[in-house]
Amino acid sequence: MKVHPGVLGGAAAVVVCGVGAAAFALSGGSGSGDGSSVDEKPVASGPPKPAEVRSTARAFLTAWAEGDAARAAALTDDPTAAKQALTSYRKDGHLTKPRLTPGKRSGADMPFKAAATVSYEGKSKPLSYESELTVVRRKSDGKTLVGWRPSVLHPELKQGDRLVTGEAGDPPIKAVDRDGAALTAAKYPSLGTVLDGLREKYGKKAGGKAGVELRVVRADSKKKSGSAEAKQKSAKDDAKSTPDKTLLTLSPGTPGTLKTTFSGSLQSAAERETTKRQRASVVVVKPSTGEILAAANSRPGGFNTAFQGSIAPGSTMKVISSSMLLEKKLAGVDKKHPCPKYVTYGGWKFQNDDKFQIKDGTFRASFARSCNTAFISQAKKLENDSLTKQAQEVFGLGRDNWSIGVSSFDGAVPVQSDAQMAASLIGQGGVRMNPLNMASVAATVKSGTFRQPYLVSPDVDDRELATASRKMSGSTASALRDLMHYTAVAGTAMEPMSGLGSDMGAKTGSAEVDGQKKPNGWFTAYRGDLASAAVVQEGGHGGDSAGPVVRAMLKAGG
Repeated sequence: MKVHPGVLGGAAAVVVCGVGAAAFALSGGSGSGDGSSVDEKPVASGPPKPAEVRSTARAFLTAWAEGDAARAAALTDDPTAAKQALTSYRKDGHLTKPRLTPGKRSGADMPFKAAATVSYEGKSKPLSYESELTVVRRKSDGKTLVGWRPSVLHPELKQGDRLVTGEAGDPPIKAVDRDGAALTAAKYPSLGTVLDGLREKYGKKAGGKAGVELRVVRADSKKKSGSAEAKQKSAKDDAKSTPDKTLLTLSPGTPGTLKTTFSGSLQSAAERETTKRQRASVVVVKPSTGEILAAANSRPGGFNTAFQGSIAPGSTMKVISSSMLLEKKLAGVDKKHPCPKYVTYGGWKFQNDDKFQIKDGTFRASFARSCNTAFISQAKKLENDSLTKQAQEVFGLGRDNWSIGVSSFDGAVPVQSDAQMAASLIGQGGVRMNPLNMASVAATVKSGTFRQPYLVSPDVDDRELATASRKMSGSTASALRDLMHYTAVAGTAMEPMSGLGSDMGAKTGSAEVDGQKKPNGWFTAYRGDLASAAVVQEGGHGGDSAGPVVRAMLKAGG
């Protein structure tokens, strides 16, 4: 739902409904009954009727518009939380004269338009937005009530969030790309939450001056300014963290300038590619430095899957698994390696896509065709923590210590046993990654060394970037590049990587998800000094869905 300033008419607090926008006001009560006692007729049950939805919604909106927080809260199924939020709406948000206009009911849902005035220390501005409430029936007495959730007050609000008007806690920033051009959410929609995060972390360091704003203050903001222990916990919660969001500026501050590592041309390409698809996310990094050059999501206003996603990576995980098997001498690029139709381990029966097998094949052939059983067959020779150690010690994953400049998830490769451990080898089980993580994996293979990705230089705030405790041997790195190159020219990644030259390599992946008809499609690759990874959720085979996204990014980078 869009939030935008609007010109408001009328000073009275009213609820508007019906043809001609006639005003009305209701007294207390849910509007669900006629006042008769429960002894005189049976308790109502089942979904709320249309008339009940309309009357209950209007009664609640009227009480809210009149500023009667107690009466409005009593019309919800959580009066305590609702009263606190409604009181804060006026007291902390400084939102007055709300005009609430019901829309067209859909089942038990009632959308409505809200228009209010934000006033603070002599400054006032109108605010308009759209929201929605749902009417529910209480089982105990059949009464219809508004199902309380913070988003009823404003669609940006989640549990524990507040609307606050005052001097902004963080000065605004002018974020620029690596060439000094301004980065804005209008030009690059996927960067909206990223820019919010950069402001939160670097607003004061960039030298700006705060203005007066109405903003959503997130519930986890308390952790960000608390004790050292709280800050440490906050760092580990980065995957769940959402930055505060400005909804309306009453008086602008003075922005400070913050340089990022983004490439304007690559970011534009990333926006184009993800916009063409549903639920696609992509990241591009520079292997020689770790700089993040682009990041985009199909749903730019939502969760930042590119940086914060936690999704099974499917067969792209075989890059890490292969590095481990090569180091442990359990595989060799051109050595014979089993790839049967089925392998049973830990009570689970594993199979290959379309139940294929490679008779008398090599590890090169198994990697290029993404043979699951070639990896599962080696599980009995591994310790439960073998893959976890490889991911952490060589690829820098799963330690909760990346500091890229905004909130991110560093991947997870938990220690598991039996069938789950075996499944982890092919990117299922408990393994979780995102495009940032998998782009870093491809970058590590290309350069031979893990370099933590970042989008703000550590020189800005003297922070320490994460490091890996050991490097792959030169022979292992060379073997991985050989495997990924072969996959790109003769394996499952051949079509997306066609014509991209000789200095490149890739790996496809598909990850099954319970309840999804099609698996998530993954693709990770490098070309020259570029590495990229993409996921298309419910996209099917990675080469067909995510592969073209990565190809476009590698071509756009030259």
